[in-house]
Amino acid sequence: MALNKETVRRVAALARIKVPEENFQRLADELSNIFGWIDQLSEVDTENVEPMTSVVYAATPQREDRITEVGIPENILANAPQSESSYYTVPKVVE
Repeated sequence: MALNKETVRRVAALARIKVPEENFQRLADELSNIFGWIDQLSEVDTENVEPMTSVVYAATPQREDRITEVGIPENILANAPQSESSYYTVPKVVE
Protein backbone atom coordinates (compact mmCIF):
# COMPACT_ATOMS: atom_id res chain seq x y z
CA MET A 1 0.00 0.00 0.00
CA ALA A 2 1.59 3.25 -1.13
CA LEU A 3 0.78 6.44 0.69
CA ASN A 4 1.12 9.90 -0.78
CA LYS A 5 1.85 13.23 0.86
CA GLU A 6 -1.81 14.22 0.95
CA THR A 7 -2.78 11.07 2.87
CA VAL A 8 -0.02 11.67 5.41
CA ARG A 9 -1.07 15.32 5.71
CA ARG A 10 -4.67 14.23 6.43
CA VAL A 11 -3.59 11.62 9.00
CA ALA A 12 -1.37 14.18 10.73
CA ALA A 13 -4.27 16.64 10.86
CA LEU A 14 -6.64 14.01 12.27
CA ALA A 15 -4.04 13.05 14.89
CA ARG A 16 -3.38 16.72 15.65
CA ILE A 17 0.33 16.24 14.94
CA LYS A 18 2.25 19.22 13.62
CA VAL A 19 4.50 18.03 10.79
CA PRO A 20 6.79 20.37 8.86
CA GLU A 21 5.98 20.51 5.13
CA GLU A 22 9.38 19.11 4.11
CA ASN A 23 8.78 15.90 6.14
CA PHE A 24 5.57 14.74 4.43
CA GLN A 25 7.23 12.89 1.55
CA ARG A 26 9.73 11.15 3.85
CA LEU A 27 6.92 10.09 6.19
CA ALA A 28 4.84 8.85 3.24
CA ASP A 29 7.76 6.69 2.09
CA GLU A 30 8.41 5.32 5.59
CA LEU A 31 4.75 4.52 6.23
CA SER A 32 4.48 2.85 2.82
CA ASN A 33 7.42 0.62 3.75
CA ILE A 34 5.80 -0.27 7.07
CA PHE A 35 2.53 -1.20 5.33
CA GLY A 36 4.59 -3.30 2.89
CA TRP A 37 6.03 -5.28 5.80
CA ILE A 38 2.53 -5.76 7.20
CA ASP A 39 1.38 -7.08 3.81
CA GLN A 40 4.25 -9.59 3.90
CA LEU A 41 2.82 -11.04 7.12
CA SER A 42 -0.31 -12.13 5.27
CA GLU A 43 1.87 -14.48 3.20
CA VAL A 44 2.94 -16.48 6.27
CA ASP A 45 1.19 -19.85 6.62
CA THR A 46 -0.31 -19.97 10.11
CA GLU A 47 -2.70 -22.84 9.47
CA ASN A 48 -1.27 -25.20 12.12
CA VAL A 49 0.01 -22.57 14.52
CA GLU A 50 -1.69 -22.44 17.89
CA PRO A 51 -2.62 -18.91 19.03
CA MET A 52 -0.64 -17.59 21.96
CA THR A 53 -1.45 -15.00 24.56
CA SER A 54 2.14 -14.37 25.59
CA VAL A 55 5.61 -15.00 24.22
CA VAL A 56 6.68 -16.29 27.62
CA TYR A 57 4.92 -19.17 29.33
CA ALA A 58 5.45 -18.29 32.95
CA ALA A 59 3.19 -18.37 35.96
CA THR A 60 2.93 -15.23 38.02
CA PRO A 61 4.35 -15.87 41.48
CA GLN A 62 1.68 -15.70 44.15
CA ARG A 63 2.11 -14.64 47.75
CA GLU A 64 -0.14 -14.65 50.73
CA ASP A 65 -2.25 -11.50 50.90
CA ARG A 66 -1.65 -10.19 54.39
CA ILE A 67 -1.15 -6.87 56.13
CA THR A 68 2.49 -6.35 57.04
CA GLU A 69 2.53 -2.87 58.56
CA VAL A 70 -0.32 -0.94 60.15
CA GLY A 71 -0.72 2.29 62.05
CA ILE A 72 2.02 4.20 60.27
CA PRO A 73 0.20 6.91 58.26
CA GLU A 74 2.95 9.40 59.08
CA ASN A 75 5.53 7.23 57.33
CA ILE A 76 3.29 6.75 54.29
CA LEU A 77 2.36 10.44 54.07
CA ALA A 78 6.04 11.38 54.31
CA ASN A 79 6.25 10.38 50.61
CA ALA A 80 3.46 12.77 49.59
CA PRO A 81 4.32 16.16 48.10
CA GLN A 82 1.31 17.57 49.99
CA SER A 83 -0.97 16.11 52.64
CA GLU A 84 -3.73 17.23 54.93
CA SER A 85 -4.84 15.35 58.05
CA SER A 86 -4.18 11.77 57.01
CA TYR A 87 -4.87 12.20 53.27
CA TYR A 88 -2.86 12.94 50.14
CA THR A 89 -3.82 16.27 48.58
CA VAL A 90 -3.62 16.84 44.84
CA PRO A 91 -4.33 19.83 42.60
CA LYS A 92 -7.86 20.17 41.29
CA VAL A 93 -8.03 18.96 37.68
CA VAL A 94 -11.76 19.24 36.91
CA GLU A 95 -13.72 22.46 37.09
